[in-house]
Amino acid sequence: MIIRTATMDDLEEIAAVEAECFPASEAADIEEFSDRLRYYGNHFWLMFDREKLIAFVDGFVTNEPDLTDEMYEKAGMHDENGAWQMIFGVNTIPSHRRRGFAGQLIQCAIDTARAQGRKGLVLTCKDRLVPYYAKFGFQNEGVSEKSTHGNITWNQMRLTF
Repeated sequence: MIIRTATMDDLEEIAAVEAECFPASEAADIEEFSDRLRYYGNHFWLMFDREKLIAFVDGFVTNEPDLTDEMYEKAGMHDENGAWQMIFGVNTIPSHRRRGFAGQLIQCAIDTARAQGRKGLVLTCKDRLVPYYAKFGFQNEGVSEKSTHGNITWNQMRLTF
């Protein structure tokens, strides 16, 4: 497996993986990923099995302490000098799930944020995934009041260094 950050050349594969992993109401589309890659491709951690993209984690950096729906939509809000690494998506194609690939990428994001001197990482997740992220040290802060993306109830979780 190869892990690296993203470039614009990865755009179509990233959008395809997202569409395979999330319902349309929750998935970012190719235009949103184009903006994200332009602003913060270095905050995408991609995993390849040979030439095939099988998993990725992405998110931007901000001084805002909480993840909001606006952040998903406005890639220009990225602040490379920000305090918090947000995680917008954790994606693994179904044929490669339950092998620890997402966990390796989450750990890459954690290690990168720590090395860059961030305060920590923030993500939102559904109830069933709270225990999964807790294994990495994320603390559940309860139901997010700032994210209802896809008309879903999200829990905000934070890992503070």
